[in-house]
Amino acid sequence: MAARNGFKVFQNLRSRIIGQSRGLGTKPVSGSYRSVCPAILGSVAVGVVGFGAYKYFNWETLKELNLIKVQSVSAAGTPQAQPSVWSQGKDHALYLWIELSHDANAKEVAKVAARLQKLVDMVTDPSMRDESDEIWAGVGFGPNFYKQIGGKVKESYTYSHRKGVHGEMPSSAGDVFIHAKCNTVSKLFELAHLFIKSLPPGSVKNAEDIYSFVYKNGRDLSGFIDGTENPADDDSRQKVAVNKETGGSYVITQKWIHDLKVINSQQDKTLESWVGRLKSDSTEISKKSITSHVARMTGGSNVQKKPFEIVRQSMPFGTVTGESGLFFIGYAASPENFNYMLDRMVGAGDDPHSDDIMRLSRNVKGTFWYFPGVAELKRFE
Repeated sequence: MAARNGFKVFQNLRSRIIGQSRGLGTKPVSGSYRSVCPAILGSVAVGVVGFGAYKYFNWETLKELNLIKVQSVSAAGTPQAQPSVWSQGKDHALYLWIELSHDANAKEVAKVAARLQKLVDMVTDPSMRDESDEIWAGVGFGPNFYKQIGGKVKESYTYSHRKGVHGEMPSSAGDVFIHAKCNTVSKLFELAHLFIKSLPPGSVKNAEDIYSFVYKNGRDLSGFIDGTENPADDDSRQKVAVNKETGGSYVITQKWIHDLKVINSQQDKTLESWVGRLKSDSTEISKKSITSHVARMTGGSNVQKKPFEIVRQSMPFGTVTGESGLFFIGYAASPENFNYMLDRMVGAGDDPHSDDIMRLSRNVKGTFWYFPGVAELKRFE
């Protein structure tokens, strides 16, 4: 039993240390955590694994660091956001993208969506679940559907079609979107099936469910570490992702299909020039091409801070024999955070340059959603 508990602790340590692209903990970082964090990182860096990592810390210390049981909290004065918005990542994620039929009963669909947490509790019994099968889920709505059910937002969030020299970013239809995270992928499958089954008959016109996974401890299928610049602490993530008045969050979702032939045929130096970071450890290249991905996101070819931030929760997906790539998902308090980045990827911003990242991956689907705060969502029950 001790070994089993030790393994669970290491799993939590692992997600806290390598999971920036998926978010980190859900408890504000305390002074005690900051003081021992270098020791944790050092232990893992030299190869401490499993129960060995647990032995370096007593149980009370680990509880204080919230590495035993993660609890959801909100920043003081900010309405509560849905569980998926800024929580730490899991080993797998579900992205359920639904387009409703023209005669779907919007109010009834909204009722089902508003009861998402009850469906989560049906999949994983609250009295029995632990880190292995707990699910953190949230639901968002497309702008037309949200308006139809009487929802109100602070800012318009229409996703525009974009085109650059390296490809297009299509604007895709979508009414309801589920983002859920769990260490057991079959639980995510159960949730997707239960949600679809709970909708009124004939509601769904098109639906796609994608299941993602952690690849090489947090790398994209291209081999690069994903989410290097993600906000690291809980307060920062909430500030970036959550509207302080409503608890809601604007969300971008994009499905990217990687060209693995291109990725596998190019030298690392070429790929690094396209990305703007070293493949080995994600160090930002000091003097990079203005067309590199990092330069497009930061607004310049030198090392500098991004003018806009988002909380990325992107993860790889796919199969060896079929399509594979990155499901890009990001949360922000304003959709303008997304528009700045998207415009600069296709040369529609303050200069005509396009993003070299589109040389190795193709965007086939994309749109914006609004994830209401918990109180906002409850009104639709």
